[in-house]
Amino acid sequence: MFPKENICTNATFNPKSMREECGVFGVYSHRNIDTFSIQQFGMFALQHRGQEACGLTVLKDGDLRTFKEEGLVLDAFKHIENPEDFMGNAAIGHTRYSTAGDGSTKNFQPLYAVNQYGKPHFSIAHNGNLIETDNLREYLKKKGLPFIATSDTEVMLRAIQYHADDPVEIAVRKAARNLKGAYSVLLLVKDKLAAFRDPNGIRPLCMGKLDEDTWVFSSESCAFDAIGATFVRDLEPGEIVVCSPEGMKSYKFVDETKDRMCSFEYIYFARPDSHFADKDVYDLRVESGKKLFEQSPVDADVVIGVPDSGIPSAIGYSEASGIPFQPILVKNRYMSRSFIVPTQEMRERIVNLKLNPIIPQIRGKRLVILDDSIVRGTTSKLLVKILKEAGAKEIHFRSASPPIIAPCFLGIDMPTKDDLISANKTKEELREYLDVDSIDFLSVPSLQDLLGSKNHCFGCFTEKYPVERLTAEKIAAVEIAD
Repeated sequence: MFPKENICTNATFNPKSMREECGVFGVYSHRNIDTFSIQQFGMFALQHRGQEACGLTVLKDGDLRTFKEEGLVLDAFKHIENPEDFMGNAAIGHTRYSTAGDGSTKNFQPLYAVNQYGKPHFSIAHNGNLIETDNLREYLKKKGLPFIATSDTEVMLRAIQYHADDPVEIAVRKAARNLKGAYSVLLLVKDKLAAFRDPNGIRPLCMGKLDEDTWVFSSESCAFDAIGATFVRDLEPGEIVVCSPEGMKSYKFVDETKDRMCSFEYIYFARPDSHFADKDVYDLRVESGKKLFEQSPVDADVVIGVPDSGIPSAIGYSEASGIPFQPILVKNRYMSRSFIVPTQEMRERIVNLKLNPIIPQIRGKRLVILDDSIVRGTTSKLLVKILKEAGAKEIHFRSASPPIIAPCFLGIDMPTKDDLISANKTKEELREYLDVDSIDFLSVPSLQDLLGSKNHCFGCFTEKYPVERLTAEKIAAVEIAD
């Protein structure tokens, strides 16, 4: 029933390859439209969620056509020789960010499965991370499903493919019984597009309308602005929306759901012009700066923000304190991600290529500097060094997120706990390490107050996650629901 795809299948499975924070974008229409351009614009708007690779699958005349390539969206789309080949009535796309594990091209998305005739039958784009998939992978292999890639996304694809004879909403419901973790997914199958979100709603996914015949789906609402679409709503946790020639229908594919969206989306990953759950990301970041001033006021001459994600909180701190905000850290927007330098001295100079101070505006000044977060602390330390070399009199460092004390296993690539500086140093030790006059972080209660909820995922700040990790013994004892 499930033929072997004609691709090499000898890849070694590496669990670290599953960690990624990506973007998904899709469109479904009752007529043929310019899906090539719509996908290009929408995926470009989500480029901040992944820069390593991208791809799209288009439904054209009943057939699925897939293109994927390493690199940025605009560069990849230039290599599509005939855009008309990718103009149909539906499409899904993916921007990939994966800094840990296997970067094999086999893992570039969308991934697809073929039917008994060897034609692409399912295509999937996934943002998030499934955990504890080894048993399910081996079970599906024994059932005859081929595995080509090494990612958790393929495990989800094969789990759905296993129920290929069912309607897509039923196939997803059956597959979900064995899926654990975070997932926001777009799926093309036959003449349908399905969008669904895990029962905890950890990763974002929203829907909009381009016109009366055309629905769009995206990790973030900012992509709708790029194509002139109207935001309708966020998908609910455990919801699947199916677009087909019969119209748009919504189903619950699990009985028990909770709203546990990742709080770090608001702090760092999302574009400031996006909004989730009726909250504007930009406004929340500005308010985080105000909260930081309430927590730890300080006398200073200038407030500055680390471009770009630290600027809204710096503006908020400035508004609350009355200390003027000045954009006196200049960002080089053409900074490459691929410098290869052999010495530590030269590696440190890379920070100067990325951020450079306007020295006359810094010399002799007392500075408050706002950044979105402190992870390893290495970049923050080098930034402080740059500001001191520019003649700053005092430096007061403020982080617009709580201390990150635990790595995420639900879709965000982070270092191990040993590499997270706040997990290994007290606030005073961190102040001394950075060589600043004071330091403070947005508190978890302040973040909860800004979000208006204690139900979000705060795992990287608290080590308490909405999904429980099992021991090896418990994983081995898990039974697969057929």
